[in-house]
Amino acid sequence: MLGKRPVNSGIVTARILIKDLAATPEGPVTVSGWVETVRDQKKVQFVVLRDETGAAQLVHPVPEERDAVADVISGLAQGTFLTVTGELKLDERVKLGGLEVKVADIEIAAAAIPETPIAADSGIDKRMDWRFIDLRTARNNLVFRAQTTFEHAMRTFWIDRGYIEIHTPKLMASASESNAELFEIEYFETKAYLAQSPQFFKQMAQSAGFGKIFEIAPVFRADPSFTSRHATEFISVDAEISWIDSHEDVMKMQEELLHFAISAVKEKHGDAIKELFDVDVVVPSLPFPRIPLAEAKKIVAERGYEVPRHDEDMDPEGERQIAAYVEETYGHEFVFLTDYATSIRPFYHMRDEANPAITRSYDLIWRGTEITTGAQREHRVEILEQQAREKGLKPEELEFYLDFFRYGVPPHGGFGMGLSRVMMLMLHQPNLREVTYLFRGPNRLTP
Repeated sequence: MLGKRPVNSGIVTARILIKDLAATPEGPVTVSGWVETVRDQKKVQFVVLRDETGAAQLVHPVPEERDAVADVISGLAQGTFLTVTGELKLDERVKLGGLEVKVADIEIAAAAIPETPIAADSGIDKRMDWRFIDLRTARNNLVFRAQTTFEHAMRTFWIDRGYIEIHTPKLMASASESNAELFEIEYFETKAYLAQSPQFFKQMAQSAGFGKIFEIAPVFRADPSFTSRHATEFISVDAEISWIDSHEDVMKMQEELLHFAISAVKEKHGDAIKELFDVDVVVPSLPFPRIPLAEAKKIVAERGYEVPRHDEDMDPEGERQIAAYVEETYGHEFVFLTDYATSIRPFYHMRDEANPAITRSYDLIWRGTEITTGAQREHRVEILEQQAREKGLKPEELEFYLDFFRYGVPPHGGFGMGLSRVMMLMLHQPNLREVTYLFRGPNRLTP
């Protein structure tokens, strides 16, 4: 009966995920999900029902004396969540998996408003307003399944190699990167700041003797940028390791990590990504190409683009140009740019002994977009204090951080990587909003 739990031959059937229907024998089944489409014809009705694992076709032949099931189906709105009990039948003519469920009973869990606020061709801002509906597509579902696999693979890589996962505080008494791009908040009788990165606390773990650590967690930047690759809150993937000889040790760890994690995504989701995004997931070969920044600028200039002189960094167009060169020359999607100028790196980056004008640091570029900054850190407290002063910082305001180095710390280094940028580039999306569960930017705090 309608509205009751489905019953077949006196046996209540448990809910089956749609992805498991193909391995289920013909007979009574119960499936639950939301209505994607309805074809309400005079003699037969079809419903495409989607759950978190896939979509299935429901069919109901309408009897001459129209029954209650037919009336319910006629009134279904897109997005209605319901449970259906019926007979699973194999039918090779059905495009959705070669099977369908003949409806015997429908139980509506929550009816949707008939008029939907967004459509397939709605703009990104409108879709972001109704993100929970926008996410009800196989394509968007796949984004977060692939992201889950990617994160799990990274954790597997690290844990299998003896790393410790840490969770650092996001409320700070002072800046974690610089005094710019800080979100200030009231904190009882004083002020606090949202963490721009876990940098200081990653290094504290080295002083604590943890050796190798990682964290996957949110960070916050009060950056008024409106580009396709910036957000004010994002998930940062961070790692820090002790007993390194140079930033080369950090790069080696990161390239092996990405090779491992991207391989996992390709193995589990490669076919689905090809079907829904028309993208081939490319597992990068090892090692990644490495180019010093000064040399990269010369290469870009020879390609007809001059990086602005006032910008000692590589600008976005320069990143695209050097990525194109690496693709043409090495057939590789990744490139490490190394040896960044001291003037554009934080005070805690170690400077090169042979050339103090450059740091032992790098950026990792993937398909023309920076996804990572990494470096060997300066671990000698007297040099840290000197470099902080040169950057206009007051060592007395960094006492809690500098204390980490006054009681012994091994040579160490690490990196920070933006998760959404990685997913955006992996799936060839034009904007990280497409691959962020709930985006936060200068003009977006909802939903």
